[in-house]
Amino acid sequence: MIDLTWGQLLAAMSLLVLPLAINYKFSLGLTHTTLISIVRMSVQLILVGFYLSYLLTLNSVLLNVLWLGVMLLVASSSIISHAKLPQRKMFLPVLSGLLLGLLPLLAILLIFLLKPMPLYNAQYLIPLAGMLLGNSLSGNIVCLQRFFDAFTHDFEQYEAALALGATPYQAALPFMQQALRQAQAPILASMAVSGIVTLPGMMTGQILGGVDPLTAIKYQLLILGAIFVMLTVSITVTLLISQKVGFNHSGLLLIKSIDPGLIKIK
Repeated sequence: MIDLTWGQLLAAMSLLVLPLAINYKFSLGLTHTTLISIVRMSVQLILVGFYLSYLLTLNSVLLNVLWLGVMLLVASSSIISHAKLPQRKMFLPVLSGLLLGLLPLLAILLIFLLKPMPLYNAQYLIPLAGMLLGNSLSGNIVCLQRFFDAFTHDFEQYEAALALGATPYQAALPFMQQALRQAQAPILASMAVSGIVTLPGMMTGQILGGVDPLTAIKYQLLILGAIFVMLTVSITVTLLISQKVGFNHSGLLLIKSIDPGLIKIK
């Protein structure tokens, strides 16, 4: 494997000046956000790199589980924040969706397919959890945004369904269906062109690391399938629980519009 020096990495990262220049030219107002994101990405990845080196060496079941818990908590908080929803009301639905989507998949991958020794081996547990969670973030955000925005723009449809005798779940079902479709659309499009238009990151990284391409492809197919299952299960569970906490027993919507396209639960 060809290693990079810190100087080479710094030189390559200098290309990030291009999006900053475009942001300035078109007055997008994203300079501050972009700089913070770049700095956070760099600092977090470097620190995590050092930590993972320690984690992989120690390979403690307690530390591995604790790190997995931190990943789930941070992912849940990030989804809620970017969806512009209140943490207090939405944390349990989002965390439940991620847990029920992630843990069974990890168990299947580790126990029945990869079979590392020990099963909690950090070399497999942490990267797999990171890929599954990371690729589910945007789908969960889109799903929640579309679901709750639908009540802002098409609330009359929901009220009409309730007036005709529909249960709150039945009245909200069209909005759930729309949110699920839109959340899955990007990953379905990506899966459809993988191998022709795109070479997924995991496969590319393995090939650059010297792994046989066919072996890398098998791992990539495994991961892409797992990501799709993780996303679908997590957004479905999150929506079902959100539909429970976002309404009272009679179907009254407990939301308040705070800005066009932005809502929050009281």
